[in-house]
Amino acid sequence: MKNLLIAFILLISGKTFSQNPQIKYEEYNLKNGLHVILHEDHTTPIVGVSVMYHVGSKNENPNRTGFAHFFEHLLFEGTENIKRGEFFKYIENAGGRNNANTTKDRTFYYEILPSNQLDLGLWLESERMMHAVIDQEGINTQREVVKEEKRLRVDNRPYGGWLAEVSKRTYTQHPYKWAVIGSMKDLNAAKKEEFIKFYKTFYVPNNAILSIAGDFDTKTLKKQIKAYFGAIPKGKYPIPKITTVEPPLKKEIRDTIYDNIQLPGLVEGYRIPQQGTDDFYALEMLSDLLTSGESSRLNKKCVQETEKAMYVYSFPYNTEDPSLFFLFSVVNGDTKLEALESEIDKELSKVKNELISDEELQKLKNSIESSYIYNFNSVIGIAENLANYHMYFGDANLINTELERYLKVSKEDIKRVANKYLVKENRVVLYYLPKENKDEK
Repeated sequence: MKNLLIAFILLISGKTFSQNPQIKYEEYNLKNGLHVILHEDHTTPIVGVSVMYHVGSKNENPNRTGFAHFFEHLLFEGTENIKRGEFFKYIENAGGRNNANTTKDRTFYYEILPSNQLDLGLWLESERMMHAVIDQEGINTQREVVKEEKRLRVDNRPYGGWLAEVSKRTYTQHPYKWAVIGSMKDLNAAKKEEFIKFYKTFYVPNNAILSIAGDFDTKTLKKQIKAYFGAIPKGKYPIPKITTVEPPLKKEIRDTIYDNIQLPGLVEGYRIPQQGTDDFYALEMLSDLLTSGESSRLNKKCVQETEKAMYVYSFPYNTEDPSLFFLFSVVNGDTKLEALESEIDKELSKVKNELISDEELQKLKNSIESSYIYNFNSVIGIAENLANYHMYFGDANLINTELERYLKVSKEDIKRVANKYLVKENRVVLYYLPKENKDEK
């Protein structure tokens, strides 16, 4: 069904690919250090214009967390040539759409526009990079926006803080220990001068990738890029590098979180290597084996057979530095968390002690191939992937070759990483319980 759905999406988008699609692109640097990646594709009259800045929550001052996510919002406020609130109007009037997102490692802005509006996307992003207005009115406005986002997505959402709760226990030194949304106390305490310094340090051409995909003429576009971005000066401040190495966990950490929930939840976080390593690819396939689809092992066992869990999900977190592998589950009915945890541990033990079947391995590889092809479904997806591969690995061509790294993962690799990383002394376990349970004590 998944393959049929992807085939249908590709069909209606006008795109067809061989089993291993090849994305042609060109890349170069401007004199100011801005890295440019261009993928010309005339399939549809659409362009995706994006800028990825190599700044995320890990690049923040520990006493000023939340800056990167704050700037995701703040840089829509306006520029010297774009009035407050007009950024989105330009896009809407051109029949396009735009957005941005922030992770622990980078911030990504993009516009999807009709190809005859390419100039607009270039102008907006060059304005954001060179002429952003950072004044007290904009800071105050976006502080309230971020506070409301935190209330909606974290404070008032069931299990909303689980990622932050795990991270602050698994990391003691590395800046991954705080949440991307950061601390409202830190944002409230920050002065305008601190925001300006952060902008001038990180949102500069020599810390950015301009990635464009879609319907354009490369030769003409290069001239446009030079006109819009060539005159932007390099950043005058050195860009700090993160060199902190988190020590091994060494022992299991357990804790209980009382939250505004009805059903108890189980969260486990295991320390693992960063994305792009051989073990990370094996861990991604292990995650699919455990919880991807109804026939995955934990879904079959915990959700369908014993009905101990209403929901179970796992994933390795894609990060630039050593990362985490998460297991998240919610109990079904009156099931005790201890019983659900024990059942999950037993299923993990099976993976550690027995090689998976040939059929399971082939299914995993089929799923990986389908997901890989899906990444080519939109111009902005291609632009983002090209930027990601260059930023994290210095090799944009991984967009064409990374699939090979997944497909070479063996049954032995999956068994090995399960034994190496998914062990008790390498994990944090959190029991999420309803607040009334605490009140009853």
